[in-house]
Amino acid sequence: MIAADDLIALVRNYNPKTNEALIRAAFAYGEAMHDGQTRQSGDPYFTHPVAVAAILTEQQLDDATIVTALLHDTIEDTKSTYLEISERFGEEVAMLVDGVTKLTNLQLSSTETKQAENFRKLFMAMSKDLRVILVKLADRLHNMRTIKAMREEKQLQKARETMDIYAPLAGRMGMQWMREELEDLAFRVINPEARVSIIRRFITLQREAGDVIPRITNDMRHELDAVGIEAEVFGRAKKPYSIWRKMQEKELSFSRLSDIYGFRIITRSEMDCYRALGTIHRRWRAVPGRFKDYVSQPKSNGYRSIHTTVSGRDGKRVEVQIRTRQMHEVAETGVAAHWSYRDGVRAQNPFAVDPAKWIASLTEQFTAEEDHDEFLEAVKLEMYSDQVFCFTPKGEVVKLPKGATPLDFGYAIHTRIGSACVGAKVDGIRVPLWTRLKNGQSVQIITADGQTPQATWLDIAKTGKAKSAIRRSLREARKGRFVKLGREIARSAFEHVGKKASDKVLEKAAKTLRLADGEALLARLGSAEISARDVVAAVYPDLSPRPHSEVDTARAVIGLAHDQAFSRADCCQPLPGERIVGIVRRGQGVIVHAIDCPNLVEVEDEPDRWLDIQWAEGRHPAVYDVTLDLTIGNDAGVLGRICTLIGERKANISNLQFRDRKPDFYRLDINLELSDAEHMHSVISALEAESDVAQVERKRDTDRIDQARTAAE
Repeated sequence: MIAADDLIALVRNYNPKTNEALIRAAFAYGEAMHDGQTRQSGDPYFTHPVAVAAILTEQQLDDATIVTALLHDTIEDTKSTYLEISERFGEEVAMLVDGVTKLTNLQLSSTETKQAENFRKLFMAMSKDLRVILVKLADRLHNMRTIKAMREEKQLQKARETMDIYAPLAGRMGMQWMREELEDLAFRVINPEARVSIIRRFITLQREAGDVIPRITNDMRHELDAVGIEAEVFGRAKKPYSIWRKMQEKELSFSRLSDIYGFRIITRSEMDCYRALGTIHRRWRAVPGRFKDYVSQPKSNGYRSIHTTVSGRDGKRVEVQIRTRQMHEVAETGVAAHWSYRDGVRAQNPFAVDPAKWIASLTEQFTAEEDHDEFLEAVKLEMYSDQVFCFTPKGEVVKLPKGATPLDFGYAIHTRIGSACVGAKVDGIRVPLWTRLKNGQSVQIITADGQTPQATWLDIAKTGKAKSAIRRSLREARKGRFVKLGREIARSAFEHVGKKASDKVLEKAAKTLRLADGEALLARLGSAEISARDVVAAVYPDLSPRPHSEVDTARAVIGLAHDQAFSRADCCQPLPGERIVGIVRRGQGVIVHAIDCPNLVEVEDEPDRWLDIQWAEGRHPAVYDVTLDLTIGNDAGVLGRICTLIGERKANISNLQFRDRKPDFYRLDINLELSDAEHMHSVISALEAESDVAQVERKRDTDRIDQARTAAE
């Protein structure tokens, strides 16, 4: 374990004016509080807080953060209290320790709903003081470095949590070195065979070609010296997980993978960055499409650097990052650069971002999300996103995540522009709204008065901000219709049990279901987000209506006029229990589509033909056709067992067609008559559990989609 004097020496290296007495007192207090406690490895427990503090000294952080690291487990694991820490070490340290304690108690890898709620708490903690997250990340890094002492199942849980949450969070904060180490440590637990395989291939590559890093580094230094550029040049092989991820994304073998070496050039000035870039491009051939200028267009976390990929020795591709020393410091510590010290004073790095502004920009769109799943989606979209830079017609730059569309561009400029969007031009050419934007493109959004967001836009938009705005607009536009429909459903449901759906009753139901008021309840009821049974049960649990008698198939959909006939769309085969929308077709009545049907794109510009509908409550007969795509083993009796399995779940096979026959597997389409989505999931679950079923999934036939489009035209 590092001694107190050694830890103080580490801090004094970058902060000669450090409060040695405070750090020494915290060290002694933490050691006393954890006395007698041991880690899974058998080491004294206090070795862990000291190691976390040492990690934070590498980022040259302030005394309060170092002290917090030494004390971060005292409130949770010892008899220490918030009040005692506040009295001994000050209110600032006590608040930080309390914040870390609360984060430690969050189970971020739990169920989706719980995970979303815990993410909210995590971002709330970040918004109060970002140093809480810095301590927690260092805590997780040391735990991952010593993870071998844990039980195997605990190792796997912590590794997945690290890969899903902490590593992306470190990357989003600009701490790329920590992200890479966390990913690699987690990769070692999750897929050790793949990691060992990549390391072995690296060793073989070095044996065959020699260590190319010193050779390329010397070549670059020689070229820079020749034109009088003073710079440091470093090279390294990329981490095993980074290589493995590229192999998976590009579906390439290791031998075909390029760009496995990275080089960094640290210059004295910003002008030298661009001079160095020109020198590198003159000596080596630049790879098209692999250039990014984060110096002129920095990332939101303050990251600045020029990225380029060139063909180096023997045609091997290498990535080169070019930045100044100040840019490099921010690139190494990210948002943490705001608290770093040098020579006893807070480092005045012009590229360090204000943490308060950074966290505000990160969480701006999350606060508008009411639904847990939508909030979690928005967080993960923002956490995992890379960036592209596009231009407005006036030349202003708009930063967007990779994969963003013109809709995202419109909403990034202003919500009003995004909501009124009817089309877009990219580099002067009219393009569909689902077009993926690329770096450097000029985008013009075409708007029209009276245009409002369409439901299908949710599948087109990629950013959390755009999705939030679209959902909010859709909720507002439909709320009146949903409230009216919900009131009728509520009236019918309460009359069914001999009660009245008065305003007082609806308010009580809303309170029980944790909704704002009776109107919010009716809107949720009308939009099928909650059922009438749930509303009645909230007020009269003993009178909650049981499933009705079998629903008449001719009246299976609510929301149609008396004279409107309907039919299910062949392309998506919607089932009771699924969200649906009605499309009016001349001569065909109303065609019922699943809300996520790809075919709806064809009518997104015709809002007058869309109807808000939902399935009637009750027990639907098993008459709704659904096609399943099965891959089964070619063995005696397999097909018979599958048919029996389907029959046991009260599903009728209306058609069966073999699509592909191989010596070991058959692939076939099975048409089933089902009652609702729950019935379908029951059948699919049973089939998935069958050992001779290699794959089963619901089929959405592209031929049927094409036929539907033809009919629409």
